[in-house]
Amino acid sequence: MGKITDRLKEGKILVSDGAWGTFLHAKGLKPGQCPELWNIEHAEEVYDIAKSYIEAGADMVETNSFGGSSFKLVHYGLAQRASELNEAAAVISRKAAGDKFVLGSVGPTGKILMMGEVTPEEIYESFKEQVIALEKGGVDAIIIETMTDLDEARLAVRAAKENTTREVICTMTFEKTVDGEFRSMMGVSPTEMMTELLPEGVDIIGANCGNGIEGMIQIVKEIRSCNSVIPVLVHANAGMPVYNDGATLFPETPEQTAGFVQAIIDAGVNIIGGCCGTTPDHIRQIGRVVREL
Repeated sequence: MGKITDRLKEGKILVSDGAWGTFLHAKGLKPGQCPELWNIEHAEEVYDIAKSYIEAGADMVETNSFGGSSFKLVHYGLAQRASELNEAAAVISRKAAGDKFVLGSVGPTGKILMMGEVTPEEIYESFKEQVIALEKGGVDAIIIETMTDLDEARLAVRAAKENTTREVICTMTFEKTVDGEFRSMMGVSPTEMMTELLPEGVDIIGANCGNGIEGMIQIVKEIRSCNSVIPVLVHANAGMPVYNDGATLFPETPEQTAGFVQAIIDAGVNIIGGCCGTTPDHIRQIGRVVREL
């Protein structure tokens, strides 16, 4: 099947998958339950999510392992099962993906390095355990996503680069400031992300969550102003969240999302997928525009 970057060198725009958390809750995951435990206890439901994105035309699908670090799993008393749960996540998505790519999802640990509540070595070891298990389960790439802190992102990238043979993708989450700039919760700009993470050898870089696809256009332009060649991936939310009766809704329709695909391709994106609130219909519409272009 080759590498994702090889496909991109052919000039192709690739389509990624959409939301996982939204889908899991729709299938019955209750607040306070561990999403990754579903890889063992409700494997057929997890498979169904991955398969639905492949059937919608995605070129790649993630694994249900975003919170699969021992630091996240400890809240459910499952830290000792991190390897098992991550490998199971990869096996499920591998089976669903067929000849498409599988991205092993790695999210933040929830620990803040600068507060000294954890050491860099402990964070590294946790990521190491996770990425080894994902590779063992059959992923094609590791996607480190929704990062806000450069130090944590760097440790995750190193763990993936030093302990697997897979391509490494890293995305950070940026929000618009009152000055109209984009920054992560820890104050990192897209430019700083590029300066700090490119030397670590990331193969693909980008942004996810925090914005609808329209907001991502400016972020992609800033990334491209730093580097014209590295592949860029964007997983945007289905618009900006609306809070209604205690529920968080993402209002952007698949057609509205698709309306920004041309502009974000023009800005320099290579891989387009979805985050919170996006569905197989959003991915189907993104794919339709990509094919037309």
